[in-house]
Amino acid sequence: MYSAVLQVAAETQRNPLLPETFDIFWSAVVLVVVALVLGKFALPAFNKMVDERTRKIQEGLTLAEKAKQQVAQADEQAQSELREARKEAQEIRDKARADGKDIVARAREEAKQEAERVRTAATREIEAERQSAQLSLRSDVGLLAAQLAEKIVGEQLKDRELSARVIDRFLDDLEASPAPEGAESK
Repeated sequence: MYSAVLQVAAETQRNPLLPETFDIFWSAVVLVVVALVLGKFALPAFNKMVDERTRKIQEGLTLAEKAKQQVAQADEQAQSELREARKEAQEIRDKARADGKDIVARAREEAKQEAERVRTAATREIEAERQSAQLSLRSDVGLLAAQLAEKIVGEQLKDRELSARVIDRFLDDLEASPAPEGAESK
C-alpha cells in the first residue's frame, strides 16, 4: 500500500504554491461577481462624485479667473479715476491761481481808483480851502488897507464904491509884485 500511495503521490505531484483548480475557479467567479456589483453600483456613484468634484474645481478656477479679471478691471478703473481726479485737481488749482491773480488785479485796480478818487477829492478840497482863504485874506487885507489909508489920509472913505476900487487896486498891485523867496509854495 505504501507503494500505491507513493505511486499516487508521484502522479499527482503538484506545485505547493498553486491552489487547487476549484479554488481558482470559485475565486474567479466571486471576483467577477464583486467586480460586476462594484461596476454596477459603486463605480457610477464614484464617477459621479469625481465628476462633481471636477466640475466644482473647474467652476472655482473659472470664478477665480473672472475675479482676477474683475480685480484687474477695478484696478485699472481706480487708476483711471485717480488720474482723472489728479487732472481735475490740477485744473482746479490752476483755476484758483488764475482767479487769485484776477482778484489781486481787480483789488489793485480798485485801490488805484479809490486812491485817485481820494486824491481828486483832496485836491478839490484843498483848492476850495485855498480859494476860501484867498477870499478871506483879500477881504481882511482890503479892510486893513482901508484902515491904513484912513489913518494916512486922515479921513474916512465914505464912498463904498471908491473904497472897493482902492482895495481892489491895492490887491492887484500886491498880486503883481514879486513874492519874497520861500513865501510862494506853488
